[in-house]
Amino acid sequence: MDHGDLDQVLALTYDVALLDLDGVVYIGPDAVDHAPAALKSARAEGMRLAFVTNNASRPPEEVAAHLTELGVEALPAEVITSAQAAARLLAERVPAGSAVLVVGGEGLTAALEERGLVPVRSLAERPVAVVQGFAPDVDWRALAEGSYAVASGLPWVASNVDRTVPTPRGLAPGNGAFVDAVRAATGRDPVVAGKPEPPMHREAMVRSGAIRPLVVGDRLDTDIEGAVRAGVDSLLVLTGVTSPAQLVLAPAHVRPTYIGVDLRALQAPASSLAVAAGQVEYGQCRAEVTGGRLFVHHRDDAPRASAQRPAGSHPAALDVLRAACGATWATENVDPRSVVAALEPWWPAPGGTPGEGS
Repeated sequence: MDHGDLDQVLALTYDVALLDLDGVVYIGPDAVDHAPAALKSARAEGMRLAFVTNNASRPPEEVAAHLTELGVEALPAEVITSAQAAARLLAERVPAGSAVLVVGGEGLTAALEERGLVPVRSLAERPVAVVQGFAPDVDWRALAEGSYAVASGLPWVASNVDRTVPTPRGLAPGNGAFVDAVRAATGRDPVVAGKPEPPMHREAMVRSGAIRPLVVGDRLDTDIEGAVRAGVDSLLVLTGVTSPAQLVLAPAHVRPTYIGVDLRALQAPASSLAVAAGQVEYGQCRAEVTGGRLFVHHRDDAPRASAQRPAGSHPAALDVLRAACGATWATENVDPRSVVAALEPWWPAPGGTPGEGS
């Protein structure tokens, strides 16, 4: 990947930010800290924004309205959902006007109608395919109807297979958990449209018109893996499901180009966020792996995180994490417990339980 001018801020280096929503811009009904102001600043620098979400529960108009209420200016055309990617897949496989059984919410219904397909809720309505996506009101009856249709041999497309969704109270079951229920009942696997699969990236590129995009997300297994597979640069922000320890232990196919505490990273120079295997020294911080254990050193032994100082708020915390990634990514078989211990002074785990959470 060509990271461009490392002295230039990300908002000037890339033409479009392909932004995940859950855990990046908002969590449930509330904006993530600093997100509205950071995105406004990025737009002021000339960066265009595309809101790319694996959550298929709501149509773009509702998502854009929610974002606007939170102080993030957004037009429906800037919202790109896995429901839209799934609908495009189906439109390429079945005749126009076909009935498609929906196991999900209004987001899927609107996306199918945009493609000239007819959403239905029962196998008795003679659908020619099944589409499944997350919605909070998906119940046993909907899963059962989907299972009957899938078991009958109909093509089955899942908007995404994220096992969890972040909520203000913690992680809750996502569409992947519901897909697992249908899979268990039928013994079949769906075609997946959402991140990290190529259909989602194609949908985002077509709708946003991005030439030099930056994928911004909080999940390694969807946002970052999707970027790696597409050959584009990515920024992982630590406001969602990925913990610092999980990032350090990430295998090569889910490693980001840049790391940021939150969306304010879009206004930071690329050189202050970039991370690479084998680069073990950043600022005053250096990391090493000895005997399969990770050790992190700070030259000045500066004050570190505490109960009064939130994780990642110390000025050196991001450099500590970058150095830890650089050392661990260049080494095999690093003890995960040593990673948690090395990061804990700088990145204390929520609730005082090191390494838990995702």
